[in-house]
Amino acid sequence: MSASFPAPVFVSAKTVAAVFCWDEAIHALQAVYAQPIATTATPPRTIARDKKAWLRTLTAVPPGTRYFGAKVMGVALDAEAAGVEYVIVLFDRQTSRIAAFVDGNMVTAYRTAATSAAALDRLARAGSARLAVLGSGLEARMHTRAFAAVRPLSEVVVFSPTATRRETFARDLGAELQLPCRAAGNAREAVEGSTIVLAAARSRGELPILDGDSLKDGMTVVSIGSTVPEQREIDVSVAERADFIVCDVMDEVLGESGDMLAAAQAGVDIRGKAFSLNALMSGKLDRERDEARLPMFKSVGSGLQDVVIAELVLTKAVAAGLATPLPIAFETKMAT
Repeated sequence: MSASFPAPVFVSAKTVAAVFCWDEAIHALQAVYAQPIATTATPPRTIARDKKAWLRTLTAVPPGTRYFGAKVMGVALDAEAAGVEYVIVLFDRQTSRIAAFVDGNMVTAYRTAATSAAALDRLARAGSARLAVLGSGLEARMHTRAFAAVRPLSEVVVFSPTATRRETFARDLGAELQLPCRAAGNAREAVEGSTIVLAAARSRGELPILDGDSLKDGMTVVSIGSTVPEQREIDVSVAERADFIVCDVMDEVLGESGDMLAAAQAGVDIRGKAFSLNALMSGKLDRERDEARLPMFKSVGSGLQDVVIAELVLTKAVAAGLATPLPIAFETKMAT
């Protein structure tokens, strides 16, 4: 006699946005990263390629959570209407069955910003309130919202290469967050006088948009725009100035981010001052953090973050009656 299990559900991007909460997401990530995490629970991402088609997978079994799973994204660049779609597949530990398919597009933006905010909450000195934002796209907007959830921001100053985009960003985010927000004419102007610096835009031509000369002790830098070897966002001098670098995925940040590869090639001892987000959240680095003059968080994203946030939105979507039951059933092969 076979047991009966609930059918899988689908959580749309619209539903993700409707139920998402910054405080809950940030706290959920901090709680997971504070626990011991086996390397086997968060294996490296994989990318399959063939000519103009690629498929990327990020898998994770987070400690202490109900769900585990994978984010899968792919694109065929020679398709008639090429576009990237993301799906997060969640398995239920309690039933060992597929529980949900979550649209991963908004989850990706939310989890990146929430992870940065979780790190910032541990890194930034008390009183850090003036935020410089380099970039005006989705990630820049999400990070500004997330940072406002962990620090009482006094002002936001934004720079991006296109004047209309940075002016629109300043107008929209200022009104949304109810705080002073203005556009700057260049990156140095935006950074001057700030205590938190967000680099969330790869520059045109992959030339670094942030340099170390504009930074001062007491600032906290967050960099999220360079995730593969070909991408550049911050100058080598930034990596040189930073004396405490926290990485969400150590091997990928140090071995695959163009910014860190360039710094290592220039002779900067990145590995000597790089630490994991797991170690920061678990309290193992409190002394080093307190002694840091210019801490930096460098992120490339991970499946762990995807699964933690997908679980959060799935749970809330089901409770609110917003998850869509699917008229499907998988054939189950029993584990031995």
